[in-house]
Amino acid sequence: MAETHSFDIVCKVEMHEVKNAVDQARKQLAVRYDFKGSKSSITLNKEDSITLIADDDYKLKSVTEILKEKLAKREVPLKALNFGKTEHALGNTLRQVITFQSGIPMERARELVKFIKGMKLKVQSQIQEDKVRVSGKKIDELQTIMQSIKDQKYDFAMQFVNYK
Repeated sequence: MAETHSFDIVCKVEMHEVKNAVDQARKQLAVRYDFKGSKSSITLNKEDSITLIADDDYKLKSVTEILKEKLAKREVPLKALNFGKTEHALGNTLRQVITFQSGIPMERARELVKFIKGMKLKVQSQIQEDKVRVSGKKIDELQTIMQSIKDQKYDFAMQFVNYK
C-alpha cells in the first residue's frame, strides 16, 4: 500500500511573540520625544486583543506603525491582525482595538479547497473545523500546492504545518 503524505493549512498567532512585541513597542513609546506627555498607550488584553490609545489621529497612526514594526520583527503575520474602527475614548483620546484571526474562516477555506481542486493534481483537500488538510501520495505535488498558494497572495494569514 502506498504511503500518503499531508500537511495542514492553518492560521495561528504565537501569543508569547505578540506579548514580547507589545513590550518592545511600549518601551519605544516611552522614550520617543514626540510622545512625551502624551496619553498614548498599548495594552495587551486577556481575551487576545490589543488596545491602542492615542491623543489624535497622527499619534494613533504612529503607535500603529510602531506596533506593526515590532510584530513583523517577531514574525507575527500582519495579515492576522483585524483592526477595529477608531472610536473616541475618555479624555479626548482615540481608541482602537486590534483582534487576531484564529483559524481559517469557512468561506476562505472553501476558496482554498476550490483553488487546490482547480490545479488538477492527484491530491485531496478537506476542511476540518478551522483548518484545511491536503493529502496526496506524491510529496512533489504537495510542495507544488504550497508554492502555488503562497504565490496567490491571499488577504488572510496562513501557515503550513504538520507536513508529513
